Amino acid sequence: MQPIQPLENEKYYHIYNRGINSDLLFKENSNYEYFLKLYDLHIEPMAETYAWCLMKNHFHFLIRIKDKEEIKTENVIQPSQSFSNLFNAYTKAFNKKYNRHGALFERPFKRKGIENENYFQNLIAYIHNNPVHHSICEHPLQYPWSSYISCISNKPTKLKRKEVMKLFGDIENFKYVHELKSNDVSIDTFF
Repeated sequence: MQPIQPLENEKYYHIYNRGINSDLLFKENSNYEYFLKLYDLHIEPMAETYAWCLMKNHFHFLIRIKDKEEIKTENVIQPSQSFSNLFNAYTKAFNKKYNRHGALFERPFKRKGIENENYFQNLIAYIHNNPVHHSICEHPLQYPWSSYISCISNKPTKLKRKEVMKLFGDIENFKYVHELKSNDVSIDTFF
């Protein structure tokens, strides 16, 4: 078994995981909404989010772990523990709602450090195009459970939209790159 990469402050990560045995994580809209509410509670205080996508049986997040001084909570929890708290809280609620028991997520959750800007940009497009790759829709704009719509919107968001747009140059190039990447599934072998 490979050693688990620790999550370090001030570093960028692709965080992803799926349901145990590829089981469903999200059965209805309220599941997605509750998971995002828990994400906001457990992850937002210690990480910045650049892209995300929730699929029926897996998810992807592109985050930066904040510097310790940026974390504005009294009890600073290790980043891996924050994710564990998120997954445990969601699993308890999911199990109660659907009268099931046991683990819901594969362990350990996957994490990959992001070291260069090109990969960072490609990963954003990959995450947003995940529903396209899985033939759920034809364009990421049609899928409600990703950060694509937040990226192109003017509505308030905790997503690091300005930083994402700066990486792509502008909104038109953001859209163009996503169109180019809509048929590209070769970013990585995630599962």
